[in-house]
Amino acid sequence: MATEDAKQPLEAEEEARARSSSVTSTGSAKKRKISYVSLTSHPGVGRTNPIPVEWGNPDPIKRGPVVCTGQANARRNAIGAHGGSYCIYRALAIASNALDPDYKPNFTNTQPAAKIGPYAQWGNPDKIVTIDPFGAVVPTIFAKDIEEGVDTRPTIAITKAHIDFPEIKDALREGRLKPDGKILMPDGQVNVTKAAIEPCWYLPGVAKRFGVTEDRLRNLLFRETNGMYPELLTRTDLHMFLPPIGGLTIYIFGDVESISDPSKKLAVRVHDECNGSDVFASDICTCRPFLHYGIEVAIETAQQGGAGVIVYFRKEGRALGEVTKYLVYNARKRQEGGDKASEYFNCTQKVAGVMDSRFQALMPDCLHWLGITKIDKFVSMSNMKYDAITESGIEIIERIPIPAHLVPKDAQVEITAKVYEGYDGGSVYKVSKDDLEATTGRSGNDFGVDGEKPAN
Repeated sequence: MATEDAKQPLEAEEEARARSSSVTSTGSAKKRKISYVSLTSHPGVGRTNPIPVEWGNPDPIKRGPVVCTGQANARRNAIGAHGGSYCIYRALAIASNALDPDYKPNFTNTQPAAKIGPYAQWGNPDKIVTIDPFGAVVPTIFAKDIEEGVDTRPTIAITKAHIDFPEIKDALREGRLKPDGKILMPDGQVNVTKAAIEPCWYLPGVAKRFGVTEDRLRNLLFRETNGMYPELLTRTDLHMFLPPIGGLTIYIFGDVESISDPSKKLAVRVHDECNGSDVFASDICTCRPFLHYGIEVAIETAQQGGAGVIVYFRKEGRALGEVTKYLVYNARKRQEGGDKASEYFNCTQKVAGVMDSRFQALMPDCLHWLGITKIDKFVSMSNMKYDAITESGIEIIERIPIPAHLVPKDAQVEITAKVYEGYDGGSVYKVSKDDLEATTGRSGNDFGVDGEKPAN
């Protein structure tokens, strides 16, 4: 006997939408009035024959497009939403009637300003698991699918720009750098190619990087986002996930083609966001000085016939967030004896429960996307970054620490603690146990905060 429950999931969902939802039009913008929402936590609902994705296939057509859309009856194959954390603002734009919820982007003239790839790594499912390597050319490669109504969108945009960095102008004025008229202009402006990348995770690959099962990863992602994405548990047929996190930006100095050419010198700095230092020049850490030094080395290497790359990840406060970072700052300054290198990591551990959440296992993906096989100058002291890159198969010839004179006085606590714990200081930094114990920074009084402890 045929029953309502016996209907195919897609048919049942379409019927429910037809019964319970309506769309009204106001002016040129549509205003939805929805009384029915399909919850994918209901068994059997929402399985709409997703477009197959053969991750790691070097042929993008055979690999298939990444489709992540909330439109009714769409054959999406990804969980989450485009735009990372900015997807929330899309909802607000629709709520304020500023955006038509059914608007489809017009990609005319948005094609990449420089050609990157394809490279051999794009066809290796183990080399890239957090980026859609074809994300910059989606409107071109999948033009036919888009014409047929498939809502697939770019997750990478490549453009060119001029950047003005005060410290680079200082280097020019002081003679450390010289203008060449192509990369570095006489006025200190720098010509770059840059790529913005939104994360696009292949869950089986991400799970493998962390040595857990895909089921375990899905369960943790579901729990630690407080159940935001039930499809992580209910749609095990969807292996793509566009997470609600910040992405990354890649700045390229010199010819793009030189990046993947092992016969050319390549300088690289992988930098994790630090708003306080990078933007506002806070002196408690080495982030901005190391960033501008990395840019300086990148320019110099490019001028010598090679190329330079700066990768800027949105991993504020060691991926713990800026609020947590500031809480740690207060704890460091207010502790007995003030800020000190010997307690640098312990203060973070006490506040956050972990010293660092960046876990660099996923970081090398962007380097493989660029076709990099060898880095001649790695402008970083981080052992975690070095290990992640070399273990992924990329050779690093030389590690370059930040010059001592660039380290702010109050950042001596940070640099001393990091070198003692394993950061590579080269011939510039050697830290003993006595050095660790003797290195201190500002106290609570110097910091302008009192030492009152919060009530229990």
